Amino acid sequence: MTENRPATMQRIETPEQAQKFIEEQLAALKEQVGDKKVLLALSGGVDSSVVAALLIKAIGQQLVCVHVNHGLLRKGESEQVIQVFRHQMSANLIYVDASDRFLDKLAGVTDPEQKRHIIGAEFINVFAEEARKLEGIHFLAQGTIYPDILESKAGIKAHHNVGGLPADLHFELVEPLKFLYKDEVRVVGKALGLPDSMVYRQPFPGPGLGVRCLGAITRDRLEAVRESDAILREEFARNGLQGKVWQYFTIIPDFKSTGIRDGKRCFEWPVIIRAINTKDAVTATVENIPFELMEHITDRITHEVPGVNRVLYDFTPKPTATIEWE
Repeated sequence: MTENRPATMQRIETPEQAQKFIEEQLAALKEQVGDKKVLLALSGGVDSSVVAALLIKAIGQQLVCVHVNHGLLRKGESEQVIQVFRHQMSANLIYVDASDRFLDKLAGVTDPEQKRHIIGAEFINVFAEEARKLEGIHFLAQGTIYPDILESKAGIKAHHNVGGLPADLHFELVEPLKFLYKDEVRVVGKALGLPDSMVYRQPFPGPGLGVRCLGAITRDRLEAVRESDAILREEFARNGLQGKVWQYFTIIPDFKSTGIRDGKRCFEWPVIIRAINTKDAVTATVENIPFELMEHITDRITHEVPGVNRVLYDFTPKPTATIEWE
């Protein structure tokens, strides 16, 4: 199967183009899947959500959605996924809390690519276990999009949803979005009737906060990433930046710096803020955040997140930097 976007494929920019793509995919999915069952990794991000909506439309209850909490999700994320998909969309959803399992495997691992591969392999293992509990699962659906394939082919970054499947895994892949760019996925999501909160939700990497807790992941530093990220998202929403900035998040490196807390010397982590704009995730520019807002966010993070005494802002566009640090 080709891994290149067809040269004749038009960019999907209008509801009409999205509808044409949806109709083509519904027919292709029905033909590929037949009466078999499909297992989908449902993170709640726009890619897997659009895949879920397409599959629900195409094959209904033959789709089994599995949401894995790998302990590397943002604050309140699993709760939101359950609310939206199980309660609002009536999806056939299985929730798996595998936090300890993932964090135990990641203990002491510092190399970013090794972390990605461990998380990706463990994801596949979890799905395989869930599939064995179910009857008639023949397919594994994935929210792979075209930038994933391009970056994997160029050797820039490993993606857990491109290749690397265990040889004994007898699932056939279903990847209806594999030739779409992120902006096209959003247009298709709108056409499918998904809520704006889902369609325009900022991207979140498969390995989650695991690639934002730099170096070897520790539970206390992971929690600091989660809490600082929640503050940043809250402040961006409060100040009208939620829909204006494409992606924004916090990172905590695995080193500390000297600071002062309550009149005494402290040795704590810095938080790095990243806020970028892009159309297709291939290139990205840095958002100009008002200085007063940055001061307020810094004050909140350094006073509300245990173990953090410093806040930095990443001004680097893509290229030379990638969007994520790892």
